Amino acid sequence: MRAAGVMSEEAASVVLAPVLHDLRAVCDFRGVTPGFDAVPDIDLLVTGWGCPPITAEVLAGLPSLRAIVHTAGSVKGFVTDACWERGLAVSSAAQANALPVAEYTVAMILLSGKRVLERAREYRSTKQMSVYGVPVSVGNFGATVGILSASMIGRRVIELLAPYDFHVLVHDPFVTEVDGAESVGLTELFERSDVVSVHTPLLPETRGLVSGELLGLLRDDAVLINTARGAVVDQDALVAEVGRIRAVLDVTDPEVLPVDHPLWRSDAVLITPHLAGSQGNEWGRLGRHAVDEVRRWAAGEGFATPVPADRRERIA
Repeated sequence: MRAAGVMSEEAASVVLAPVLHDLRAVCDFRGVTPGFDAVPDIDLLVTGWGCPPITAEVLAGLPSLRAIVHTAGSVKGFVTDACWERGLAVSSAAQANALPVAEYTVAMILLSGKRVLERAREYRSTKQMSVYGVPVSVGNFGATVGILSASMIGRRVIELLAPYDFHVLVHDPFVTEVDGAESVGLTELFERSDVVSVHTPLLPETRGLVSGELLGLLRDDAVLINTARGAVVDQDALVAEVGRIRAVLDVTDPEVLPVDHPLWRSDAVLITPHLAGSQGNEWGRLGRHAVDEVRRWAAGEGFATPVPADRRERIA
């Protein structure tokens, strides 16, 4: 089976370079380029960050292409309708990339419940500690965590929360039952939760979904965590609410926020630089996943993590 990679040089260096030996052991791998001009006649394409859109014109030059293995999460930016119409099999590493995002989310839920960042800031300032004077609102025992969307990452967060003493709620208009969580309406999710974690893909109908009205339903000192897309949250409405509530934002709209944006100045907000997804040694998981998928395809087994064509309108 003939294969080649199309992705940025940076993506190839961190995802594919460490697994090239294994990749070449399972297929006739003909190298990596940033575009399609130098791609030879191939059966399978390994893609990554920086891959240009695979249009009908591109496909016309790849008559033997039958499958795509993506080494990152969403394929929406480059797998066009022409790919689905051609009947290409598509695999994504979204499941592999979901784990570090879910781990980040659980860590932030636990840290925010203990008010770790705020109390560390106060401790640095006062050099004094208090154990018995801590309010009963501090801590994670019996807290209610609301998961907005039973997406791949949302479900993984629910799984990882299972060992803890949380009551977990979930809202998803397309899902009525999720193991490990109580399904509720959107309004109820915000009314009842101590923490709401957003895992909703950015679609036309989800832009600004977390509105000022919903944020206003959160109890005082509740926490909003967003690792999905910045535009899912009405950011102006969030600015009006922070201080009364807290926020952990791994994504904003835009990225990066302007230097004078009020969210930078709020002690009630933690902004991290879109780091929840795979980084550092976690890229190795994505490379290993790609090799495993190529091996499966070469053996005629089909992909372990296919992206179904009928989901292409709802994928992130």
